[in-house]
Order: sequence, then C-alpha cells, then structure tokens
Amino acid sequence: MTYATWQDFHAAQRLVMLPAGSVNHLDLSVRYIDTGSGKAGTILLMHGIPTWGFLYHAVIPLLAECGYRVIAPDFLGHGFSDKRDRFDRSFQDQARMILALLDRLGIERTHVVGHDTGGAVALILGIEHPAVVERLVISNAVCYDRFDDDMLDFGHPLRWKSKPVSALLDALDESLAMGLSDQQRLTVAFAEGIKAPWSDEEGKLSLLRNASALNANQTMALVDRHHTVTAPTLVLWGEDDPWQKVADGQQLASEIPGARFQLIQGASHWLQQDAPERFSQALLDFLAE
Repeated sequence: MTYATWQDFHAAQRLVMLPAGSVNHLDLSVRYIDTGSGKAGTILLMHGIPTWGFLYHAVIPLLAECGYRVIAPDFLGHGFSDKRDRFDRSFQDQARMILALLDRLGIERTHVVGHDTGGAVALILGIEHPAVVERLVISNAVCYDRFDDDMLDFGHPLRWKSKPVSALLDALDESLAMGLSDQQRLTVAFAEGIKAPWSDEEGKLSLLRNASALNANQTMALVDRHHTVTAPTLVLWGEDDPWQKVADGQQLASEIPGARFQLIQGASHWLQQDAPERFSQALLDFLAE
C-alpha cells in the first residue's frame, strides 16, 4: 500500500456523515483513511493547518505494515472534509468531531498522534477524554501562545478574502519550503498534494476560516491542565522548526507527568515529509514499550 499521488490518497479516503448534534448543528461530512489489520492496535493520526491527512502519506504504510490499524481523518474545514462556511473550526470542535468519528467506527481506545494544531486537539483528548487515549504523541504542536504569524495573517478576512487563489497558493509554497530541512523532500507531488484542497475559491475561503479559528486562548486554557494527562506521552519534535521551537516541546514535556522528549535532528516542521522513516520508527518504538 503506497500513495504515489494525492489523487491516490484521496481515492483511498472513506466518507462518513456525522449527524447534527454529534459535533454541532449540522450534518457534517468527514473524509478519512482507515487501513491496516489492527492486530497491534489502532493509531489515530491528526494533522494541522494548512495540511490534511495527506501529510502522513509516507507514514501510514509504514505503520500499517507493522500491524496497526491507522485512522487519519481530515479535520473539519480541511482537506476533503466538510468545507462549508457555516460552522466553527475551533480545537474543541475538532476534538468533538474526532470523538464522534471514533464512536461511529466503534473505536473505544486508540493511540493518539497530533501534529501542529492537531497537537492541540490531541492535548484536549488527553486532558478531557483520557479514557479514549491509550498513548499520546505530540509533534511540533501549536501550544502556549506560539502561533505562526503567516497562518494568523491568513485569518484576516479583509486582507485575504479579495486576493486570488493563486496568491494563497504562492504563500503556501513559501510555507512548505520553510518547514522542510531537506529541500529535496519538497517534491512536486508533496506540494501539489498539500495545496490541492485549497486550489479553488471554496478551498481558499475554508483555509481563511481555519486560520481565523487560531486563538491562543484555546491553548492557554490547557496549560494549567497539562499535568493532568495520564496517558504515557512522547513529545516528538523536528529540531529545525522555525515556528514551533524546540524549547516549546521541551517545556510541554516537562509539564506532562512522565513524558519523554525526543528530538529528530535534521528535520523541520513537516517532519512526516522531512523524515518519514525516523518519524515512524520513533512512534513504533514508543508504542512497543
């Protein structure tokens, strides 16, 4: 099982409808990958902004080959999940979507992996829904009040709503390049895949709405409760991240009881693309303990 292109990945995604009341007031469509035997357990992979499940395209086969069932959803407003301009995209709403999805799939307990804003959602699950989380992995996560200025800028509707889609895609190209240490990993296939959901007016507006949902109040509200996480936790960090600094990951690990901090050298923010084999091996080693 490999995903040579984003089209292959998208074709492998499944579709589920979450009924009104399970997340918010709407019936919501969610796209997700569900693959692997599950003999070794289940892993939930959560992306951040401006990515979608495709961020893990090189990681998912490595985990599935080791006997895990891998669930990789697109967040609300991201990827090919519901992108209508009619609902909130807060971290709490994303967490509610994840819980509703797991319930629909009959998954009571899973290893939880969260990257970027997905890391904030993973912390919400670990703090407020510990029964769901078997082990917790946080990678280059949005935490405290450290938010990327570029993403915050996207959330300014008066500045971006009138600009063409092409301007947004050019800005995303810059962001993708900044978040990779090995520029050879900035392949055409990867860049096209990450940008694909945002390449029309609906996608552009949805990304702006996702960015406008970035709010340090959401992450600062978790800080006093980091110490309540009970799941065994790995904080896995790409060393060269220009946005989420190593010191943030180290601080987070120091505040979660028993958490281990592990650095991936020579990798930056998009470490699932920068170093997929080392990222996957770090997960597998931690989950096998």
